[in-house]
Amino acid sequence: MALHITKSDIPDADIFEQPISELSLPKYQLPEKSHSPDVIHQLLKDELLLDGNARQNLATFCSTWMEPQVHDLMDTCVDKNMIDKDEYPQTAEMESRCVHILAKLWNSPSSKQTIGCSTTGSSEAAMLGGLALKWRWRKKREAEGKDASKPNIIFGPVQICWHKFARYFDVEVRQIPLDGDEVGMNPDKIKDYVDENTIGVVPTLGITYTCAYEDVLAVSKALDKIQQDTGLDIPIHVDAASGAFIAPFLQPELLWDFRIERVKSINASGHKYGMAPLGVGWVVWREKSDLPDDLIFYVDYLGGNMPTFALNFSRPGGQIVAQYYNLMRLGFEGYKGIQHACMDTAQWIAKQIEDMEPFKVLYDGVGGLPGLSYTLKPGDWGFTLYDLSDRVRMRGWQIASYPLPAHRDGTVIQRIMIRHGVSRDLASLLVNDIKRSVEYLQKHPVDTTMSHQPGFSHT
Repeated sequence: MALHITKSDIPDADIFEQPISELSLPKYQLPEKSHSPDVIHQLLKDELLLDGNARQNLATFCSTWMEPQVHDLMDTCVDKNMIDKDEYPQTAEMESRCVHILAKLWNSPSSKQTIGCSTTGSSEAAMLGGLALKWRWRKKREAEGKDASKPNIIFGPVQICWHKFARYFDVEVRQIPLDGDEVGMNPDKIKDYVDENTIGVVPTLGITYTCAYEDVLAVSKALDKIQQDTGLDIPIHVDAASGAFIAPFLQPELLWDFRIERVKSINASGHKYGMAPLGVGWVVWREKSDLPDDLIFYVDYLGGNMPTFALNFSRPGGQIVAQYYNLMRLGFEGYKGIQHACMDTAQWIAKQIEDMEPFKVLYDGVGGLPGLSYTLKPGDWGFTLYDLSDRVRMRGWQIASYPLPAHRDGTVIQRIMIRHGVSRDLASLLVNDIKRSVEYLQKHPVDTTMSHQPGFSHT
Protein backbone atom coordinates (compact mmCIF):
# COMPACT_ATOMS: atom_id res chain seq x y z
CA MET A 1 0.00 0.00 0.00
CA ALA A 2 1.46 3.41 -0.97
CA LEU A 3 2.13 6.01 1.72
CA HIS A 4 0.95 9.57 1.06
CA ILE A 5 3.03 12.07 3.02
CA THR A 6 2.11 15.78 3.06
CA LYS A 7 4.47 18.65 3.91
CA SER A 8 2.72 19.18 7.23
CA ASP A 9 3.54 15.59 8.25
CA ILE A 10 7.30 16.17 8.00
CA PRO A 11 8.55 17.04 11.50
CA ASP A 12 11.54 19.10 10.34
CA ALA A 13 9.78 20.88 7.46
CA ASP A 14 10.64 24.56 7.22
CA ILE A 15 8.07 26.87 8.79
CA PHE A 16 7.47 28.61 5.47
CA GLU A 17 6.87 25.24 3.75
CA GLN A 18 3.83 24.60 5.94
CA PRO A 19 0.49 25.00 4.11
CA ILE A 20 -0.77 27.63 6.58
CA SER A 21 2.19 29.89 5.76
CA GLU A 22 1.04 30.03 2.15
CA LEU A 23 -2.30 31.52 3.22
CA SER A 24 -3.36 34.77 4.85
CA LEU A 25 -4.41 34.16 8.45
CA PRO A 26 -8.06 34.93 9.22
CA LYS A 27 -8.20 38.38 10.82
CA TYR A 28 -11.63 38.58 12.40
CA GLN A 29 -12.79 35.01 12.91
CA LEU A 30 -11.44 31.75 14.33
CA PRO A 31 -9.63 29.45 11.89
CA GLU A 32 -11.35 26.14 11.23
CA LYS A 33 -8.44 23.99 12.47
CA SER A 34 -5.55 24.09 14.91
CA HIS A 35 -2.07 24.83 13.61
CA SER A 36 1.53 24.32 14.65
CA PRO A 37 2.54 26.65 17.51
CA ASP A 38 5.90 27.32 15.81
CA VAL A 39 4.23 28.43 12.59
CA ILE A 40 1.64 30.70 14.25
CA HIS A 41 4.36 32.12 16.51
CA GLN A 42 6.50 33.03 13.52
CA LEU A 43 3.63 34.51 11.52
CA LEU A 44 2.59 36.73 14.43
CA LYS A 45 6.19 37.85 14.96
CA ASP A 46 6.29 38.76 11.28
CA GLU A 47 3.12 40.83 11.64
CA LEU A 48 4.54 42.61 14.70
CA LEU A 49 7.41 43.84 12.51
CA LEU A 50 4.91 46.43 11.30
CA ASP A 51 4.88 48.06 14.76
CA GLY A 52 7.24 50.91 15.47
CA ASN A 53 10.55 50.42 17.25
CA ALA A 54 9.79 51.21 20.91
CA ARG A 55 13.33 52.38 21.61
CA GLN A 56 12.89 55.16 19.01
CA ASN A 57 9.58 56.27 20.48
CA LEU A 58 10.64 59.47 22.24
CA ALA A 59 7.04 60.58 22.68
CA THR A 60 6.30 58.01 25.37
CA PHE A 61 7.18 58.26 29.05
CA CYS A 62 7.07 54.47 29.42
CA SER A 63 9.94 52.02 29.86
CA THR A 64 11.24 50.54 26.62
CA TRP A 65 14.42 48.89 27.87
CA MET A 66 14.97 46.50 30.76
CA GLU A 67 17.53 43.98 31.92
CA PRO A 68 17.31 40.29 30.92
CA GLN A 69 16.66 39.37 34.55
CA VAL A 70 13.41 41.36 34.44
CA HIS A 71 12.24 39.32 31.45
CA ASP A 72 13.00 36.13 33.40
CA LEU A 73 11.08 37.33 36.48
CA MET A 74 8.12 38.27 34.29
CA ASP A 75 8.19 34.75 32.85
CA THR A 76 8.23 33.29 36.36
CA CYS A 77 5.19 35.35 37.36
CA VAL A 78 3.08 35.06 34.22
CA ASP A 79 0.55 32.82 36.04
CA LYS A 80 0.52 34.67 39.36
CA ASN A 81 -2.70 36.61 39.99
CA MET A 82 -1.56 39.35 42.36
CA ILE A 83 -5.07 39.85 43.78
CA ASP A 84 -5.01 36.31 45.23
CA LYS A 85 -2.85 37.12 48.20
CA ASP A 86 -3.53 33.83 49.99
CA GLU A 87 -2.21 31.84 47.01
CA TYR A 88 0.71 34.20 46.32
CA PRO A 89 1.66 35.64 49.71
CA GLN A 90 5.23 36.45 48.70
CA THR A 91 4.09 38.53 45.73
CA ALA A 92 1.75 40.33 48.13
CA GLU A 93 4.65 40.87 50.51
CA MET A 94 6.76 42.39 47.71
CA GLU A 95 3.89 44.72 46.85
CA SER A 96 3.71 45.84 50.48
CA ARG A 97 7.47 46.37 50.60
CA CYS A 98 7.29 48.57 47.49
CA VAL A 99 4.56 50.70 49.08
CA HIS A 100 6.65 51.25 52.21
CA ILE A 101 9.83 51.94 50.24
CA LEU A 102 8.04 54.55 48.13
CA ALA A 103 6.34 56.09 51.18
CA LYS A 104 9.75 56.55 52.78
CA LEU A 105 11.22 57.88 49.50
CA TRP A 106 8.38 60.44 49.42
CA ASN A 107 8.98 61.41 53.06
CA SER A 108 5.88 59.94 54.66
CA PRO A 109 5.70 61.03 58.31
CA SER A 110 5.28 57.37 59.28
CA SER A 111 6.23 55.10 56.40
CA LYS A 112 5.81 51.94 58.50
CA GLN A 113 2.15 52.79 59.14
CA THR A 114 1.37 54.15 55.69
CA ILE A 115 -1.23 52.75 53.31
CA GLY A 116 -1.09 52.37 49.56
CA CYS A 117 -1.36 49.86 46.74
CA SER A 118 -0.19 48.94 43.28
CA THR A 119 -2.35 49.61 40.24
CA THR A 120 -2.25 48.91 36.52
CA GLY A 121 -0.63 52.31 35.99
CA SER A 122 -0.56 55.89 37.13
CA SER A 123 -3.96 56.66 35.58
CA GLU A 124 -5.71 54.14 37.83
CA ALA A 125 -3.64 55.36 40.78
CA ALA A 126 -4.72 58.95 40.07
CA MET A 127 -8.37 57.93 39.95
CA LEU A 128 -8.05 56.14 43.30
CA GLY A 129 -6.51 59.27 44.78
CA GLY A 130 -9.37 61.32 43.34
CA LEU A 131 -11.98 58.91 44.72
CA ALA A 132 -10.49 59.18 48.20
CA LEU A 133 -10.67 62.99 47.95
CA LYS A 134 -14.33 62.82 46.88
CA TRP A 135 -15.33 60.36 49.61
CA ARG A 136 -13.60 62.37 52.36
CA TRP A 137 -15.23 65.60 51.13
CA ARG A 138 -18.67 63.99 50.91
CA LYS A 139 -18.44 62.45 54.38
CA LYS A 140 -17.49 65.82 55.84
CA ARG A 141 -20.33 67.62 54.03
CA GLU A 142 -22.89 65.06 55.12
CA ALA A 143 -21.70 65.27 58.73
CA GLU A 144 -22.28 69.02 58.55
CA GLY A 145 -25.75 68.50 57.07
CA LYS A 146 -24.76 70.18 53.79
CA ASP A 147 -25.40 69.34 50.14
CA ALA A 148 -22.80 66.86 48.85
CA SER A 149 -24.02 66.56 45.27
CA LYS A 150 -21.80 69.07 43.46
CA PRO A 151 -18.12 68.20 43.97
CA ASN A 152 -15.46 69.94 41.90
CA ILE A 153 -11.72 69.41 41.43
CA ILE A 154 -9.06 71.94 40.41
CA PHE A 155 -5.99 71.41 38.26
CA GLY A 156 -3.90 72.99 35.51
CA PRO A 157 -2.71 71.21 32.35
CA VAL A 158 -3.09 67.55 33.35
CA GLN A 159 -2.89 64.13 31.78
CA ILE A 160 -6.19 62.95 30.28
CA CYS A 161 -6.79 60.52 33.18
CA TRP A 162 -7.98 63.42 35.36
CA HIS A 163 -10.62 64.41 32.84
CA LYS A 164 -11.65 60.74 32.73
CA PHE A 165 -11.85 60.66 36.53
CA ALA A 166 -14.09 63.74 36.59
CA ARG A 167 -16.42 62.39 33.91
CA TYR A 168 -16.61 58.82 35.18
CA PHE A 169 -17.15 59.80 38.82
CA ASP A 170 -19.33 62.88 38.31
CA VAL A 171 -16.98 65.61 39.49
CA GLU A 172 -16.96 69.09 37.97
CA VAL A 173 -13.67 70.05 36.31
CA ARG A 174 -12.26 73.49 37.10
CA GLN A 175 -9.15 73.68 34.97
CA ILE A 176 -7.01 76.77 35.45
CA PRO A 177 -6.07 78.02 31.96
CA LEU A 178 -2.61 79.10 30.85
CA ASP A 179 -1.98 82.78 30.15
CA GLY A 180 1.03 84.65 28.81
CA ASP A 181 4.11 82.44 29.03
CA GLU A 182 2.66 80.09 31.67
CA VAL A 183 3.29 76.38 31.19
CA GLY A 184 1.66 75.19 34.43
CA MET A 185 -0.95 76.04 37.04
CA ASN A 186 -0.50 79.54 38.49
CA PRO A 187 -1.06 79.23 42.27
CA ASP A 188 -2.23 82.85 42.47
CA LYS A 189 -5.30 81.93 40.40
CA ILE A 190 -6.51 79.13 42.69
CA LYS A 191 -8.55 81.48 44.88
CA ASP A 192 -10.75 82.28 41.87
CA TYR A 193 -11.73 78.62 41.40
CA VAL A 194 -12.17 77.09 44.87
CA ASP A 195 -15.34 76.96 46.92
CA GLU A 196 -16.90 74.76 49.59
CA ASN A 197 -17.50 72.02 46.98
CA THR A 198 -13.83 71.67 46.03
CA ILE A 199 -12.63 68.17 46.89
CA GLY A 200 -8.97 68.93 46.20
CA VAL A 201 -6.32 70.59 44.07
CA VAL A 202 -4.03 68.48 41.86
CA PRO A 203 -0.58 69.88 40.99
CA THR A 204 1.51 67.83 38.58
CA LEU A 205 5.14 66.94 39.17
CA GLY A 206 6.15 66.58 35.54
CA ILE A 207 3.55 68.12 33.24
CA THR A 208 2.68 65.85 30.31
CA TYR A 209 2.80 68.73 27.84
CA THR A 210 6.12 70.38 28.71
CA CYS A 211 7.95 68.15 31.29
CA ALA A 212 8.18 71.06 33.80
CA TYR A 213 7.15 70.71 37.45
CA GLU A 214 4.27 72.63 38.97
CA ASP A 215 5.14 74.31 42.27
CA VAL A 216 3.45 72.12 44.89
CA LEU A 217 4.73 74.22 47.80
CA ALA A 218 3.35 77.41 46.24
CA VAL A 219 0.00 75.67 45.71
CA SER A 220 -0.01 74.64 49.37
CA LYS A 221 0.78 78.18 50.54
CA ALA A 222 -2.02 79.55 48.36
CA LEU A 223 -4.43 77.07 49.97
CA ASP A 224 -3.12 78.03 53.44
CA LYS A 225 -4.03 81.64 52.67
CA ILE A 226 -7.46 80.60 51.39
CA GLN A 227 -8.08 78.63 54.59
CA GLN A 228 -6.98 81.61 56.67
CA ASP A 229 -9.37 83.91 54.78
CA THR A 230 -12.36 81.61 54.26
CA GLY A 231 -11.99 78.60 56.54
CA LEU A 232 -11.91 76.20 53.58
CA ASP A 233 -9.44 73.38 54.28
CA ILE A 234 -8.67 71.94 50.84
CA PRO A 235 -6.30 68.95 50.46
CA ILE A 236 -3.70 68.32 47.76
CA HIS A 237 -3.18 65.20 45.70
CA VAL A 238 0.10 65.25 43.78
CA ASP A 239 0.10 63.66 40.34
CA ALA A 240 3.75 62.62 40.28
CA ALA A 241 3.38 60.04 37.53
CA SER A 242 6.95 60.65 36.40
CA GLY A 243 8.42 63.13 38.86
CA ALA A 244 8.07 60.84 41.89
CA PHE A 245 10.91 58.72 40.48
CA ILE A 246 12.99 61.76 39.47
CA ALA A 247 12.75 64.45 42.16
CA PRO A 248 13.88 62.29 45.14
CA PHE A 249 17.11 61.47 43.29
CA LEU A 250 17.90 64.66 41.34
CA GLN A 251 16.08 67.43 43.25
CA PRO A 252 16.05 66.17 46.87
CA GLU A 253 15.74 69.72 48.26
CA LEU A 254 12.49 70.32 46.33
CA LEU A 255 9.44 70.33 48.61
CA TRP A 256 6.64 68.52 46.79
CA ASP A 257 5.83 65.38 48.79
CA PHE A 258 4.57 64.42 52.27
CA ARG A 259 6.89 67.00 53.83
CA ILE A 260 4.08 69.39 52.89
CA GLU A 261 1.32 68.70 55.40
CA ARG A 262 -1.49 69.52 52.98
CA VAL A 263 -0.37 66.73 50.60
CA LYS A 264 -2.65 63.79 51.39
CA SER A 265 -1.82 61.39 48.57
CA ILE A 266 0.61 60.82 45.70
CA ASN A 267 0.34 58.72 42.56
CA ALA A 268 3.27 57.52 40.47
CA SER A 269 3.90 55.32 37.48
CA GLY A 270 6.24 52.40 38.09
CA HIS A 271 6.47 51.69 34.36
CA LYS A 272 7.75 55.17 33.53
CA TYR A 273 10.78 56.45 35.39
CA GLY A 274 10.35 53.67 37.95
CA MET A 275 11.70 51.53 35.07
CA ALA A 276 9.35 48.60 35.65
CA PRO A 277 7.66 46.83 32.70
CA LEU A 278 4.38 48.23 31.43
CA GLY A 279 1.41 47.69 33.70
CA VAL A 280 2.22 48.99 37.19
CA GLY A 281 1.48 52.21 39.07
CA TRP A 282 1.44 53.22 42.73
CA VAL A 283 -0.70 55.35 45.01
CA VAL A 284 0.26 56.17 48.60
CA TRP A 285 -1.75 58.06 51.21
CA ARG A 286 -0.22 60.20 53.92
CA GLU A 287 -2.10 58.41 56.70
CA LYS A 288 -4.56 55.53 56.86
CA SER A 289 -7.34 57.98 57.71
CA ASP A 290 -6.85 59.65 54.30
CA LEU A 291 -8.22 56.52 52.59
CA PRO A 292 -11.90 56.17 53.61
CA ASP A 293 -12.86 52.69 54.83
CA ASP A 294 -15.93 52.73 52.60
CA LEU A 295 -13.68 52.42 49.54
CA ILE A 296 -12.06 49.18 50.74
CA PHE A 297 -13.68 45.86 49.82
CA TYR A 298 -13.07 42.53 51.53
CA VAL A 299 -13.04 39.44 49.31
CA ASP A 300 -13.36 35.94 50.77
CA TYR A 301 -14.02 33.76 47.72
CA LEU A 302 -10.36 33.31 46.74
CA GLY A 303 -9.45 31.44 49.90
CA GLY A 304 -9.05 34.20 52.48
CA ASN A 305 -10.56 37.50 53.56
CA MET A 306 -8.52 40.04 51.64
CA PRO A 307 -8.91 43.82 51.59
CA THR A 308 -8.75 45.34 48.11
CA PHE A 309 -9.01 48.86 46.75
CA ALA A 310 -8.55 49.17 42.99
CA LEU A 311 -10.56 49.64 39.82
CA ASN A 312 -9.13 46.39 38.44
CA PHE A 313 -9.28 42.99 40.09
CA SER A 314 -7.33 40.13 38.52
CA ARG A 315 -3.97 41.10 37.05
CA PRO A 316 -0.48 39.56 36.82
CA GLY A 317 2.05 39.95 39.60
CA GLY A 318 5.13 40.12 37.39
CA GLN A 319 5.24 43.91 37.13
CA ILE A 320 5.18 44.24 40.93
CA VAL A 321 8.00 41.72 41.31
CA ALA A 322 9.96 43.52 38.58
CA GLN A 323 9.44 46.85 40.35
CA TYR A 324 10.79 45.34 43.57
CA TYR A 325 13.72 43.91 41.59
CA ASN A 326 14.60 47.39 40.30
CA LEU A 327 14.37 48.93 43.75
CA MET A 328 16.65 46.24 45.22
CA ARG A 329 18.96 45.99 42.21
CA LEU A 330 19.58 49.73 41.71
CA GLY A 331 19.15 51.21 45.16
CA PHE A 332 19.22 54.96 45.69
CA GLU A 333 22.58 55.50 44.00
CA GLY A 334 21.63 53.38 40.98
CA TYR A 335 18.42 55.29 40.34
CA LYS A 336 20.24 58.58 40.88
CA GLY A 337 22.95 57.68 38.36
CA ILE A 338 20.52 56.54 35.67
CA GLN A 339 18.21 59.55 36.07
CA HIS A 340 21.20 61.90 36.08
CA ALA A 341 22.43 60.40 32.81
CA CYS A 342 18.96 60.82 31.28
CA MET A 343 18.82 64.44 32.45
CA ASP A 344 22.28 65.19 31.01
CA THR A 345 21.25 63.75 27.65
CA ALA A 346 18.00 65.75 27.63
CA GLN A 347 19.89 68.96 28.36
CA TRP A 348 22.42 68.17 25.63
CA ILE A 349 19.64 67.67 23.06
CA ALA A 350 17.96 70.90 24.22
CA LYS A 351 21.20 72.79 23.52
CA GLN A 352 21.40 71.30 20.02
CA ILE A 353 17.77 72.20 19.33
CA GLU A 354 18.29 75.73 20.66
CA ASP A 355 21.15 76.20 18.19
CA MET A 356 18.86 75.37 15.25
CA GLU A 357 17.41 78.53 13.71
CA PRO A 358 13.67 77.66 13.60
CA PHE A 359 13.26 76.61 17.24
CA LYS A 360 12.50 78.26 20.58
CA VAL A 361 13.09 75.98 23.58
CA LEU A 362 10.32 76.11 26.20
CA TYR A 363 11.81 73.60 28.63
CA ASP A 364 15.49 72.64 28.52
CA GLY A 365 15.63 69.69 30.88
CA VAL A 366 16.62 71.73 33.94
CA GLY A 367 14.56 71.43 37.12
CA GLY A 368 11.93 69.01 35.85
CA LEU A 369 11.80 65.70 33.98
CA PRO A 370 14.54 64.35 31.68
CA GLY A 371 13.06 65.75 28.51
CA LEU A 372 12.68 68.93 26.51
CA SER A 373 9.95 70.86 24.73
CA TYR A 374 10.16 73.51 22.05
CA THR A 375 8.14 75.41 19.45
CA LEU A 376 8.78 77.17 16.16
CA LYS A 377 9.78 80.80 16.34
CA PRO A 378 7.32 83.24 14.70
CA GLY A 379 7.61 83.34 10.92
CA ASP A 380 6.94 81.28 7.83
CA TRP A 381 9.38 78.38 7.89
CA GLY A 382 7.66 76.43 5.15
CA PHE A 383 6.65 73.63 7.47
CA THR A 384 4.89 72.94 10.76
CA LEU A 385 6.02 70.81 13.68
CA TYR A 386 3.52 68.20 12.50
CA ASP A 387 5.38 68.10 9.18
CA LEU A 388 8.65 67.66 11.07
CA SER A 389 7.21 64.81 13.15
CA ASP A 390 6.10 63.12 9.96
CA ARG A 391 9.51 63.60 8.33
CA VAL A 392 11.59 62.17 11.20
CA ARG A 393 9.21 59.24 11.41
CA MET A 394 10.61 58.12 8.06
CA ARG A 395 13.75 57.27 10.06
CA GLY A 396 11.73 55.49 12.76
CA TRP A 397 11.60 58.33 15.33
CA GLN A 398 8.34 59.13 17.04
CA ILE A 399 8.22 62.68 18.45
CA ALA A 400 5.02 64.15 19.86
CA SER A 401 3.62 67.39 18.36
CA TYR A 402 0.49 68.98 19.85
CA PRO A 403 -1.04 72.30 20.99
CA LEU A 404 -0.74 73.53 24.57
CA PRO A 405 -3.98 73.59 26.61
CA ALA A 406 -6.30 76.62 26.68
CA HIS A 407 -5.68 79.55 26.61
CA ARG A 408 -2.42 78.75 24.82
CA ASP A 409 -3.88 76.25 22.36
CA GLY A 410 -2.60 78.38 19.49
CA THR A 411 0.95 77.33 20.39
CA VAL A 412 2.01 73.97 18.93
CA ILE A 413 5.04 72.35 20.55
CA GLN A 414 7.17 69.23 20.30
CA ARG A 415 8.31 67.18 23.26
CA ILE A 416 11.16 64.67 23.46
CA MET A 417 11.39 62.28 26.43
CA ILE A 418 14.71 60.74 27.48
CA ARG A 419 14.40 57.46 29.34
CA HIS A 420 16.67 54.69 30.53
CA GLY A 421 18.16 53.14 27.40
CA VAL A 422 18.44 56.36 25.36
CA SER A 423 22.22 56.78 25.11
CA ARG A 424 24.06 59.94 24.07
CA ASP A 425 25.04 58.16 20.87
CA LEU A 426 21.40 57.40 20.05
CA ALA A 427 20.52 61.01 20.94
CA SER A 428 23.16 62.30 18.51
CA LEU A 429 21.61 60.20 15.72
CA LEU A 430 18.24 61.78 16.53
CA VAL A 431 19.67 65.30 16.45
CA ASN A 432 21.32 64.65 13.08
CA ASP A 433 18.03 63.35 11.67
CA ILE A 434 16.17 66.43 12.95
CA LYS A 435 18.78 68.70 11.32
CA ARG A 436 18.52 66.85 8.02
CA SER A 437 14.73 66.94 8.17
CA VAL A 438 14.68 70.70 8.85
CA GLU A 439 17.10 71.32 5.97
CA TYR A 440 15.00 69.20 3.63
CA LEU A 441 11.73 70.90 4.62
CA GLN A 442 13.26 74.35 4.19
CA LYS A 443 14.56 73.46 0.74
CA HIS A 444 11.26 71.79 -0.18
CA PRO A 445 8.51 73.81 1.57
CA VAL A 446 5.34 71.84 2.18
CA ASP A 447 2.51 73.03 -0.10
CA THR A 448 -0.19 71.90 2.32
CA THR A 449 1.27 71.81 5.81
CA MET A 450 -0.16 69.44 8.37
CA SER A 451 -2.44 70.98 10.97
CA HIS A 452 -2.71 67.89 13.13
CA GLN A 453 -0.64 64.86 13.98
CA PRO A 454 -1.70 61.61 12.34
CA GLY A 455 -1.35 58.31 14.14
CA PHE A 456 -1.54 57.46 17.82
CA SER A 457 -1.03 59.67 20.85
CA HIS A 458 1.91 58.43 22.91
CA THR A 459 1.60 59.78 26.47
